[in-house]
Amino acid sequence: MKGPPDFEKAMHDIYVIAKKDAGYNAKLFLQMLNQRGGLATAKHLINATQPSEGYTRLYERGRLDLTVEARVLGNPKWHDLFTAEEIAKAKARLEAYGYTAHL
Repeated sequence: MKGPPDFEKAMHDIYVIAKKDAGYNAKLFLQMLNQRGGLATAKHLINATQPSEGYTRLYERGRLDLTVEARVLGNPKWHDLFTAEEIAKAKARLEAYGYTAHL
């Protein structure tokens, strides 16, 4: 399931920026994007009962701003792509890890 082109680009940019700026090569995330598309990947990660390994790696690097959750919440034009429950889950996960910017 793919979302609007700008959303798909934003999801791919997470991979590029995480590798370049945070030293994290999120190969599994890139594979998910290529197989599922950005929207399906974002929904899968947000709805997971536990944070992904990538989320944890970004947390360890102080870069929760590069998580799917932060990118979705940080851009209100994408909120309509997600249910209210998904938005709430993304916000709760970020808050649980001490991230409050743009919430």
